[in-house]
Amino acid sequence: MSTLAIEIEIPVAESVSVTEETLSVDLSDGRTISVPTAWYPRLLNATLRERKNWRLIGRGHGIHWEDIDEDISVEDIVAGKPSGESQTSFKKWLGVRKSRIAMQMHPKAKRS
Repeated sequence: MSTLAIEIEIPVAESVSVTEETLSVDLSDGRTISVPTAWYPRLLNATLRERKNWRLIGRGHGIHWEDIDEDISVEDIVAGKPSGESQTSFKKWLGVRKSRIAMQMHPKAKRS
């Protein structure tokens, strides 16, 4: 008995846009895939400026957002997989983020 192995080549990202509701990725095979930003809590909680500050990584196999420390693979987007980040990790990130934003808004506040 033989097994037929089919290799599926995952396209790479060429361009990205993010709104409050949608992450859209233009792929090298001509498709555009859109998924809800709610799938990626860090993107959902990011500012417009932070959402726009992305870069392709791994020759287009992933997308990185420096300001929010988020990496999303094109393969996961194509497969329809939302973020795998745990609630514990996300809550910790959100707490640090809120502290940083508070310090930016009140720079003369006493830092511990």
